[in-house]
Amino acid sequence: MPAEEGGVGEAGAAGGERYRAAFTDWLACASRGFSEPAARAASAAGDPFVTLGTAGHVLDFDDTYLPGIAHLSAPVAPAALALGAHEGATVGDVLAAYADGFEAMGALAAAGHPALYDRGWHPTAVCGAVGAAVAAARLLGAGSETAAALAALRAGGLRAAFGSDGKSIQVGLAAATGVAAARLAQAGATVPADRIAAAWEQAYGGRWSTTPHDAVARNWIKAWPCCLQTHGAIECAERLGAAPDGPITVLAHPVSRQAASYDAVETPLEAKFSIPYTTAFTLLHGGPRVDDFGALDPAAQTLAERITVRTDDALQESEFALLAGDEELARVDAARGSPQHPLSPGELQAKVHALAGDRYDDLADDEPAAELIARI
Repeated sequence: MPAEEGGVGEAGAAGGERYRAAFTDWLACASRGFSEPAARAASAAGDPFVTLGTAGHVLDFDDTYLPGIAHLSAPVAPAALALGAHEGATVGDVLAAYADGFEAMGALAAAGHPALYDRGWHPTAVCGAVGAAVAAARLLGAGSETAAALAALRAGGLRAAFGSDGKSIQVGLAAATGVAAARLAQAGATVPADRIAAAWEQAYGGRWSTTPHDAVARNWIKAWPCCLQTHGAIECAERLGAAPDGPITVLAHPVSRQAASYDAVETPLEAKFSIPYTTAFTLLHGGPRVDDFGALDPAAQTLAERITVRTDDALQESEFALLAGDEELARVDAARGSPQHPLSPGELQAKVHALAGDRYDDLADDEPAAELIARI
């Protein structure tokens, strides 16, 4: 496990800046997300880890690791930040712990892909408990292998929650689970890690691995506040600029259809997981922004009725095409925000400012984590 060997928090400058960028992106998402119903409900429940984890994920605008289809910051960042604030840690300490948890979670999500998804699990929540435990173990000086194994005892989360408050809440629960597991490890609790790893593979269908493999280099910083598996379709629609006459087909990898399964949507949360709706909205208005999911757009709902999603497993998981009949109108291999086409520093700053103003422009390693969490 990374934390027991000094961790990946001492990564080189390029890696360190990537972690900082993803963490700052998550901070901005959490700041804006606190006003959402799911985050308000989590706050009422009284657990700071559940609350912060829910707030950071509820917009579905936080960073995503496609090799495991998991939001690595979503459970790890709140665990590291809220625990760091409680323990008197600095922002630099939090970032180092966050990097450890980020990489452990990325390894586990990638090792379990696509088995977890195919079985109906939500990898962000399932693997997130383990990633949060590794981050928390570093801050507490606990054994990360034991903490990770203890977190596995309570790991859970279902794709069935997509399009509802449950999606972000189960991520907050994963953050809380990870911290609790690390505290148990610190207090001397033990568990047979090798047997837990074998049981994990039996239960979830995916391999157990927490060995870092530079997940941050393959991380997406999202350009649009909705399911990542709609983003290629959104960019196709942006390139086209206007809706063609007649039926429209979106061609996507099957995993995109698993993630974004809604067609006719009834709520704004469902719209975030609808390829027809997000495609239609973009053809009419351009790529969606956070406020565009405050209510459903009737014109987009009407146009979405003409849009059919067809899957092709020969495509890459990030690849989309837009067709009118047999004519291909646009194709995207990996949308904006992907490692292949990353947001520029200016675009990331604009996103952060749109969500949170300039409150994170001066993120200093020696700042107390308690002061940073007070800014959210």
